[in-house]
Parts: sequence; C-alpha cells; structure tokens
Amino acid sequence: MDAQKVDMFLMMNSKFFEAHHLHGVREKLLTLDESRWGMVQTLQFKDPTTALIISIVGGGSLGIDRFFIGDTGLGIGKLLTCGGLGIWTIIDWFLIMGATREKNMELFQNTLY
Repeated sequence: MDAQKVDMFLMMNSKFFEAHHLHGVREKLLTLDESRWGMVQTLQFKDPTTALIISIVGGGSLGIDRFFIGDTGLGIGKLLTCGGLGIWTIIDWFLIMGATREKNMELFQNTLY
C-alpha cells in the first residue's frame, strides 16, 4: 500500500483510535493489498466525542451510549439499573471515549484480519 494513502487515512481517522494503536494500524495498512483499500475506506467508525455527548446529555443513564458503540449487553444492564443508580453513568463519562476507540479498533481488526 502506498505510504501517502496510509498517512492520509491516519490523519483523517486518528481520533477514532487510541494513540498506542496507531502504529499497529499504520503497519497493517502498509502491508495491505491494494485491492482491499476500497474496503478500508468504507469502514464506519463511531465518534468518541459523540458517545461522550450522548452519555452526558442523558442517554448514559438509559444505556444509549453503550448501545451506540455496540455494547448491547452493557446497554441493557445500564437500562435496567438506571445507569447503576447513577454511579455507572458518572463512571462512564470518563470511560466511554476509550471504550468507543477500543470498539473502533475491534472493527478495524475484524475487517482486515
């Protein structure tokens, strides 16, 4: 894969991944076959900032933030417990962005490996 394409992809999508994952993403994209580049460009990553806003605005106590990133089980748990009586909701304000980035990395790995 062309290094310029890979660098452009990372510039456009670096906010969707943890900083320590970026090197691995770059290495995987550099070794990727050119025919799979179209598949990489069509990946839809979840925005960590959007997940945080959903969590803060009120969707966190109903589990909507977890449903948004694809954690259905945790979303149901938060929904049934009203966000762990508010405690889980507050904790998720600090964890939801990292969880979103981890889910994006899982999507990237499952698609390319």
